[in-house]
Amino acid sequence: METLTRVLEQIDSLVWGVPLMVLILAGGILLTARIQVLQIRKLPLALKWMIKNEEDGEGEVSSFGALCTALSATIGTGNIVGVATAVCAGGPGALFWMVVAAFFGMATKYAEGLLAVKYRVVDETGHSLGGPFYYIERGMGEKWKWLAKLFAFFGVLVGLLGIGTITQVNGIANAVRSFFDPENTHTVLIPGIGEYSVFVIGASIVVAIFVALVLIGGIKRIASVAQIIVPFMAIIYVALCLILIVCNLSAVPEAIATVVRGAFSPRAVTGGVVGSVFVAMQKGVSRGIFSNEAGLGSAPIAAAAAQTKEPVRQGLVSMTGTFIDTIVICSLTGLSIVISGAWQIDGLEGVEVTSYAFAHGLPFSEQVSSCLLMVCLAFFAFTTILGWDYYSERCLEYLTNGRTHVITAYRWLYILVVFIGPYMTVSAVWTIADIVNGLMAIPNMIAIFALNGIVVKETQAFFERQKLGGSTPR
Repeated sequence: METLTRVLEQIDSLVWGVPLMVLILAGGILLTARIQVLQIRKLPLALKWMIKNEEDGEGEVSSFGALCTALSATIGTGNIVGVATAVCAGGPGALFWMVVAAFFGMATKYAEGLLAVKYRVVDETGHSLGGPFYYIERGMGEKWKWLAKLFAFFGVLVGLLGIGTITQVNGIANAVRSFFDPENTHTVLIPGIGEYSVFVIGASIVVAIFVALVLIGGIKRIASVAQIIVPFMAIIYVALCLILIVCNLSAVPEAIATVVRGAFSPRAVTGGVVGSVFVAMQKGVSRGIFSNEAGLGSAPIAAAAAQTKEPVRQGLVSMTGTFIDTIVICSLTGLSIVISGAWQIDGLEGVEVTSYAFAHGLPFSEQVSSCLLMVCLAFFAFTTILGWDYYSERCLEYLTNGRTHVITAYRWLYILVVFIGPYMTVSAVWTIADIVNGLMAIPNMIAIFALNGIVVKETQAFFERQKLGGSTPR
């Protein structure tokens, strides 16, 4: 088993190595140049359309509902745990490179949303299906259908094997146990499995029940739940970070200077603990991509369900997801960690780093701060479970030509994995999930490069119509 784990870790580091990050960044840079820095020029319009839905568009859910479904999968443990890991491993400079990656990632996410709507399929009942598998097949041609199926296959595996289930429910269960039973004193022996805290068992049951109640209702129920939970929890988390920053306002200028210095001279900031600019860049870029998923091809699956007739409009709405996820939420998390000095405390890792930052930076007791972070983490992870079920089901629908009984069976299997997730701690399973998550990006980015001319053409045509008084509201 140890040999298998080592082999998988080597494959993981290869998949998530420099070539994949360069591929994704290069796509974002190319698109940024070709659409003339649209992510800055049209950001105000994108934020306006984010909450202003089209009344007569085709699709299953509103544009805002589709965005919230996508955000439910991206705003998760990566915003709390991933940022902390990046800053501790790569120094504060990793935060700078995370934002840089997100800036170019907004252009990629714009292209993904645009192509998802342009090449989606909407049947007579209004059911929408689209994403990389359809813009590969219909945009690049039938001869590339094998690449579309490869993407869909990886998407099913990612949802079921860990990113959408095991890692998220583990995060919830561990957060609940750490708060209510930190010494692991209230335990129950489960025959054949092991001894677990009653709070872990309780969390697994409660989460599985709520996941089942939502998933049985399909995309419309997932979107309706996401539209409530995602904005609510994002606002609360952002508010907590802003309170921390305001309460430590005098430390903000130096924290920002530390981030910028650390991006180009890590040793000057860390005292030699972090070795090079490359490490800071690698950690920041990889964690940024992992958090906002720009280039991975997951978000356009949700975008394809949006009630809209304009691919460009949904592309603009989609790109706000990367802005909110990384440039806003991840930046605030990272700044809170740097301000509090949590990244310099020996022995802390993962969520413990962010927890230390909240406990020592917020004007509340340590117990209240830990409770607030636990609630945010639990809800973020819960919505990620919902979002990834939708992604993986749509991938399976494409692979099986919409066989309802197969999708229903998969949904119940997904719920079962959520239930048993806290008791599955095999690192190999997590590593496999990480590998297939990275492999999703390769077919998607091939399509982005191949179809970037279509993205440019659609963008120019749309805004030309706007100048001539097109029907889409300004």
